[in-house]
Parts: sequence; C-alpha cells; structure tokens
Amino acid sequence: MKSMNDTRVVAGPGLAVTGFIATLAAMVATTLAAALAQAVGVNFEIPDGGERIPLPGFAVVTGFFSVVGVVIAVVLLRWSARPAERFVWVAVSLTALSLVPPLLSGADTATTTALLGLHLVPATVMIPSLAWSLRSRTD
Repeated sequence: MKSMNDTRVVAGPGLAVTGFIATLAAMVATTLAAALAQAVGVNFEIPDGGERIPLPGFAVVTGFFSVVGVVIAVVLLRWSARPAERFVWVAVSLTALSLVPPLLSGADTATTTALLGLHLVPATVMIPSLAWSLRSRTD
C-alpha cells in the first residue's frame, strides 16, 4: 500500500513538466508585453546606469524566477500538507515584494508603470498553472 508521500514523489515529474511549459509561456508573454510597451514609447531606461533593459533581459529574468517558483512548488508538494494553498500564499507574497524595486528605481513614470505590469504578467501565468497542478496531484 502506497502512502500519500509515495504518490507525491511520483507526481513530482508532472509538476516539473507543467512548470517548464508555464515558464516558457511566461517568458514569451512577458517579452511580448515588453516589446509592446517599447512600441508605444516606453524606453525601459534605468537612471542609475543610464542603460536600457534589453528585451532578452525580460525573458532571462522571467525564466530564472519562474524556475525558482517551480522549485518552491516541488518543495511544497513534497513537504507540505496543503501545497497548493501554501504555494499561492508564498507566490503572491513574493510577487508583491517584486513590485518594490521598480518603485525605487527612479525610472520615469512610463517605465515604472510598465515594469510593475511586467512583474504581474508572469505571475498570472505561473501562479494559477502551478497551483492547479499542485491541487490535481494532492486531491
């Protein structure tokens, strides 16, 4: 007879696949949204160094932090009694914290507003995808 922990270990690779697909979708969505913002005049220039954030930079950073989210989901699946609920709480909290740096960057209003929105794009892809995957593996 298998215990609940045995089922969670077997379900892990499915969560990783869901996370991988969601990560790719988040990277594409964020990069497209950044390209759209650039097309309407947002320059993504950060005053400290005077450099612009390049479009590939959005994909790289989104991919990195999305993978961090997948790792958090896998850890919670393994060691939490309520992984989906805890994941949503952690992910929403981290998303809220991620909104602070754009506000402190000193960038112009258009760039700051766009960066705030671009933090929410991958969150709207990753959080529901991983939460759904966690729920389907623990029900």
